[in-house]
Amino acid sequence: MKKLFVSFLAVMAAFTLSAQSVSELCSKGIEAHNAKDYAAAAAAFEQAIELSEGGDEANIAKQNLPNCYFRLSQAEAKVKNYEKALEYGNQAYELALLYDVPKVEANAKRMLGMIYQAQGGEAFNAKDYATAAEIFAKGYEADPRNAQMANWLGTCYCELGQYAEGLAILNKVAGNPNPKYAEQAAEAQNLVKLYTNNMVAGFQQNGDFDGMIAAAEQMLASEPENAVALKIRVQAYEGKKDLNKVIELAEAAALAQTNAEDASFLYYLLGSAYNAKEMKPQAIAALQKVTAGPSMEAAQAALAELTK
Repeated sequence: MKKLFVSFLAVMAAFTLSAQSVSELCSKGIEAHNAKDYAAAAAAFEQAIELSEGGDEANIAKQNLPNCYFRLSQAEAKVKNYEKALEYGNQAYELALLYDVPKVEANAKRMLGMIYQAQGGEAFNAKDYATAAEIFAKGYEADPRNAQMANWLGTCYCELGQYAEGLAILNKVAGNPNPKYAEQAAEAQNLVKLYTNNMVAGFQQNGDFDGMIAAAEQMLASEPENAVALKIRVQAYEGKKDLNKVIELAEAAALAQTNAEDASFLYYLLGSAYNAKEMKPQAIAALQKVTAGPSMEAAQAALAELTK
């Protein structure tokens, strides 16, 4: 019995020593954190978590440890040590998830996005779009709300001829209603117009209307109401002289457009398809909806002939 009692006291003494050590380590970590020595703070908090079996001290360490790695990531990013910054940033994010620290979790995601943006920006400026796209894609996954990086990623894909992927991303930015992203949304709208024209011109030059349809369908698979893809698909069927498909798809595509010129262009294609099939009333109705842009002159000429 005496031996058992001594053993129990030994266990209690060890527990007390451990608790004191955890408490001391937490204090050391907080002191280092306040002094902005985040490496020392992280080391102390990690030791405290390892020694602890729970309790308030362990919770203090767990709540502070992710922020230490976040601050270390910031410091490395400032000196363009991107690989180390990403390492620390990922640790911050994973620990914030593990220990339920939502503020640090959100900050770490934004930080990772910014690091990838800066890292990929060097390749982007050198027009190494393949390398830049690979890096930006990781950043976009980490922080899809980084609208500027999203525009750069979309640009990379389009420059690489991956129009479906690029335009899908650019359209998301262009359609963002948040005033905070108004500048990036306007930039995305211009990029969508540029690369849509480039894509269509390339397919048309090669007479590859099936490729054009495939690209449009790929975009629509992930975004069924994508106005750009709907327009491209109608253009492709018009290029193939498939009047039935133009008639089938043009009205819905026109209604999906947010730009009067684009809607008018589609109504012109629709009116022309009806006219070619000698469906005069439908042709007149469609052509009368051409109210803006370069299609107006041709539509008015066709209407004049139809209404003689």
